[in-house]
Amino acid sequence: MLKNTEQRYGSLSIGLHWLTLLLMIAVYALMEFRDIFPKGSAGRGLMKEFHFMVGLLILALVVVRLLVRFSGPSPRIVPEQSPLMHKLAQLAHLALYGFLILTPLLGWLLLSVGGKPIPFFGFELPALLAPNDGLRGTIKELHETLANIGYALIALHAVAAIYHHHVLKDNTLTNMLPKRRS
Repeated sequence: MLKNTEQRYGSLSIGLHWLTLLLMIAVYALMEFRDIFPKGSAGRGLMKEFHFMVGLLILALVVVRLLVRFSGPSPRIVPEQSPLMHKLAQLAHLALYGFLILTPLLGWLLLSVGGKPIPFFGFELPALLAPNDGLRGTIKELHETLANIGYALIALHAVAAIYHHHVLKDNTLTNMLPKRRS
């Protein structure tokens, strides 16, 4: 089952969801562990370059995820959630998608205003803005702040899934897990 139904997410949505998580782990790890290499070293530069490319890959993946999300139904939550829980879930998803779009976009802008190439797996993407040292610090601060907020958003998302599964005992989490083969 590739597409979503009212009973379950399709394999495409499930695969995109978990691939996004793996890429998020990679993009954070690349920046958190870049310090194992000295500043200016080839190893550190390679980690930063992969951070940029994986971030932009996440941006592209989120566009695909949104197209898939709005091209068909979302599974019903059983038992049905309260209107308040539904509204909170919508706000949390909006925050997550905003984070997944804005953070890599700010990274792209940061490279642009820094006058640096924007690598993307053998291609070079165009700059979105002209080099601008005055804007560079502001964009860098926004990018890093949003990345730090991302830790909380990801944790909140995971805790909510566990809460739905173990406390509310609904099908929210199981709808997003890969289906076991019998």
